[in-house]
Parts: sequence; structure tokens; C-alpha cells
Amino acid sequence: MIRPRTGDDPVALWASARVTGLLDGQGPKTRPPKYGSAAWQQLRGDDPQKAAAIITAAEMWRRYGDEDELLAWFREAARPRQSIADGRTLAELNALAKPKPPHQLRAAPGWPPVAVPGRPGWWRHYGPGGEQVDLPHNDRSGAAAA
Repeated sequence: MIRPRTGDDPVALWASARVTGLLDGQGPKTRPPKYGSAAWQQLRGDDPQKAAAIITAAEMWRRYGDEDELLAWFREAARPRQSIADGRTLAELNALAKPKPPHQLRAAPGWPPVAVPGRPGWWRHYGPGGEQVDLPHNDRSGAAAA
């Protein structure tokens, strides 16, 4: 039976309601046979299970496409992958794990001043000659005066 995952798909909601309506009054364990199967073909044309199987198959096709394509996708998703660490030596992995030097804070031309870490209230400005100027304010005009 079709069960929409969310309430934001009106087609899935319609299909679910229609299948539920078709199977109303039948046992709670009743499942329509797979569309096109021998069991489906043996049902009478006016059997609600036949219509429920058709709607279910159409909805599955709308959501997931061709069954063979879906199975191929599952196979691809489940295939073993090469580990990221494979192909790298222990020395390379150790070099990658070493701490990197801290980034040097630099103000850039055309960008606003940058707060200086560890110095609350101080801002690094790009000075008129391209130098880095630390000032106790975030006023751009102050950088030109410094």
C-alpha cells in the first residue's frame, strides 16, 4: 500500500487515499498483488485489489522510475568503495594530521575592518599605504587618519 512520507505531495496523498478507499472493508493484512503478476491477472476486472495494484504501481513509477533503474541505483549505492586512506602512506597521513599554523589576520582593501582576535574592541584596518592598522574602533575614516 502507498504511504506518503510527507503531507506536501498532493499526488501521493490522493493515491494513498484512493488505495485505502478501494481496500476499505477488506482485512487489515490485505495487500494487492503486484501489477501484472499471475495473481493480479486472475482477479476479476471489477476487483478493487486490481485497481489498487494499478494505482500503487503507477505511484511507484512516478516516484522512483523504472524498477530496473531503481535496482541498479541500489546496487551502485551499496557497492564497496575504496577507503580514503587507501593509497596514502602512514607518513602522508601523519603529515596531514599535523596542526597547521594559524591564519594571519589581514585586512583587505575594499572590505570592512576585521575584529582582532584576543583584543576585544580592536579592529584591523587596511591603511592608506596598504599597511595593516589596529585601531580601537570600527570607523573606516579613522584608518586613513592613522
